[in-house]
Amino acid sequence: MDQAAILDVCREAVMVVFMVAGPPLLVGLSVGLIVALFQALTQIQETSLTFIPKLVAILVSLVVFMPFMVSSLTNFMQGLAERIATGG
Repeated sequence: MDQAAILDVCREAVMVVFMVAGPPLLVGLSVGLIVALFQALTQIQETSLTFIPKLVAILVSLVVFMPFMVSSLTNFMQGLAERIATGG
């Protein structure tokens, strides 16, 4: 394997990580912003109010996006196995 192939695999791996981790992180970010806005408007400063909605939203997003996440990781691994089998 030459340097170009290694860099290509690393670039593809980073893109797969972004695609897999992105949806739950974006859901957590948006729910966090909504909760922070709600807290600022109502002046309720309860610490558990920030964690519970984000936790539930991220768990729901993991269930919703799990087929996409598994297929992305499976496609990446199959491509990597093919590169290993062909030698480059």
